[in-house]
Amino acid sequence: GVRLLLNGLCSNTTVKSLDLKGNNLRSMGAEALGKLLRQNKSIRSLTLEWNSLGMWEEGFSFFCQGLRANNVLQRLDLRNNQINHQGAGELAMALTQNTSLQELDLRWNNIGLLGGRALLNCLHSNKTLKKLELAGNNVPGDILKAVEQALDHNQDREVILSEAQNKVNILSKEVLSLKDEKKKQFMDFVDTVDKEKEERARSEKMSAARVSQLQEALDEQYSIMNSLKTKLQMTEAALALSEQKVRNLGELLNAMKQEQNCVAECHFRELQQQKQEGADREGKLLHDLSAASEKNLLLRNQVDELERKCKVQQDQLFQVKQDLTNTTAELKLRAVEAEERLEMEKRRFKQSLEDMESLRIKEVGRMTQHMEASERSMHNRIQSLEAIRVSLEEELSQVKAAALTERGQAEEELIKVRSQARLEEQQRLEHLEEKLRLMTESRDEAQNCCLKQKEMVAEAQAKAKQLSLHADGLRKRLDELQQDLDRKEEEKVTELNKVKVELQEQIGHLEAERTAQDGLREKIAALERQLKALSSNHREALLDKEGEISLLLEKLRMKEAEISRMREEEAQRASFLQNAIMAYVQGSPLGTHSSRK
Repeated sequence: GVRLLLNGLCSNTTVKSLDLKGNNLRSMGAEALGKLLRQNKSIRSLTLEWNSLGMWEEGFSFFCQGLRANNVLQRLDLRNNQINHQGAGELAMALTQNTSLQELDLRWNNIGLLGGRALLNCLHSNKTLKKLELAGNNVPGDILKAVEQALDHNQDREVILSEAQNKVNILSKEVLSLKDEKKKQFMDFVDTVDKEKEERARSEKMSAARVSQLQEALDEQYSIMNSLKTKLQMTEAALALSEQKVRNLGELLNAMKQEQNCVAECHFRELQQQKQEGADREGKLLHDLSAASEKNLLLRNQVDELERKCKVQQDQLFQVKQDLTNTTAELKLRAVEAEERLEMEKRRFKQSLEDMESLRIKEVGRMTQHMEASERSMHNRIQSLEAIRVSLEEELSQVKAAALTERGQAEEELIKVRSQARLEEQQRLEHLEEKLRLMTESRDEAQNCCLKQKEMVAEAQAKAKQLSLHADGLRKRLDELQQDLDRKEEEKVTELNKVKVELQEQIGHLEAERTAQDGLREKIAALERQLKALSSNHREALLDKEGEISLLLEKLRMKEAEISRMREEEAQRASFLQNAIMAYVQGSPLGTHSSRK
């Protein structure tokens, strides 16, 4: 029945404890127990009290072979199993290779001196057994004391290993936490760097957009200035043409006056010759006077028509001035329409000038015809011509007075136009100053961003210093642990000097522990190298940041140079515009006066 039970438990994974005491197990049961110990991986405690397993040497040897292969069982109870020194030797051979058994109870057996020595020898290689009960086995007292010392040594070794393992676990956890913190800090640093790059890109885009807007505004102003210059040139050309025409007309009038003076002198000479014939021709002169009065009325009508035409021309010129003022007021919003209107006004002005010239030519022709007719009849009409001359001189004085009044009005209109142009220029200058102020504000914002980045770099350096201090603390802690381990090693050496039998094995154990410590030291050195690599990477990142900051400062300097250059160009353009306006203002009154004439 035990064989069937144990065969069933070979594949079981839930049973942790098995108690088979007092079941009279024999050789077959011992073999089944050895098979169970070889195959089962879950049983931690096995109780076999009162079964007399030591009587069956072959079965007990199979049991010991199973115990040798088992690495799970922690507690084994073999009390009252009639185990002799041979069975104890088998158990000792099994315990030399077993690494899991911690408690073994062999009380009330027949182990004797040989069995006790075998068990003592196996304890030199077995470092996991902590409790071994050998009461009631006829084992000498010195062997029992040596066994107790070996078990105490195993217990101390287990405690030291557990403490070292705990410390290694703590150190590994701290190292992992440091790695996590450094990774987090590095990721935060990378995120801050990315955010700073995005902010810099945004600021560069905003500055580029602002610069493009300013450039567009400057281009618009430059185009407006060019259009104004072209219009001023065209108006100056038209005024020059009108002045030339007026000069020609003045020359014609001077020539007519000279001819009139010559004719008057000739008539005066003829008057002296014809005084004698005056009495005979008085009747004829009366008739001629009536005809002359009629012609005088006709001339007055013609003069009135000329005055009306002059008024019409003055009205047309006034309309042209109003159109010019309207076009200058609408230049900012409707440049193209203003140009078209100017062209239309120029055409109208040219047409009006052509009409005036044609009318004046016609009137000159009429006047020349009339003067020829008057010259033909001048011999008989000296008195009537003198009266006509007086009336014409009075009318010319009136025309001059009207021209002077019109000239004063034209000068007032020019003063108004100049004041409007100055106001517009002041508004444009204020607008440009506002744009320059915005550019300075953007530059100040960029400088503030650079200062923030410097502060962040300083914070990162402070964090790096904190990490280095923390690493120094860890090194000190490792040194303390190393000192504790050295102290414990020295205590172990003193204890091993007392026990001559365990000297060689203890030395091997210490060498193994030293190799483990060397491994720990290598791990610590590897961690220190990783820390150094991370610190070097961090320093490289900081150097890259400083390079980027220097590049940004150079870009800011370039921007400031561009802004200063733009200011100088704006000042030059403003000076050019002011000079052009002053030239136009200085050259306009003469032209208007000549055109009014």
